[in-house]
Amino acid sequence: RAKIVGWPPIRSYRKNSLQENDGAGIYVKVSMDGAPYLRKIDLKVYGGYTQLLKALENMFKLTIGEYSEKEGYKGSDYAPTYEDKDGDWMLVGDVPWDMFVTSCKRLRIMKGSEARGLGCAV
Repeated sequence: RAKIVGWPPIRSYRKNSLQENDGAGIYVKVSMDGAPYLRKIDLKVYGGYTQLLKALENMFKLTIGEYSEKEGYKGSDYAPTYEDKDGDWMLVGDVPWDMFVTSCKRLRIMKGSEARGLGCAV
């Protein structure tokens, strides 16, 4: 199902050959506040936010909760955020999926208290 890449490290020439065989993947790093490690995932594997969030929950053994535009991620101590092309941090789910996939540079699962300043009450 979901490809997790990043450990052991893959040399760039090998990664490029894997991408040529597999089609162009969109790999981004995923970090979580308090976790001592990073992960790398291919966004093209997922069909939407629901699949991505479920994979992140399984990967980091946490519950993210449901997203709403007014309240953000309700029912969780964590909020998934991403850095876009401009370097701004935004909540995952704020933009349509296709726009997210093309603009996402990296993902970060923040503590809810830190994500309050991202445009919603978490």
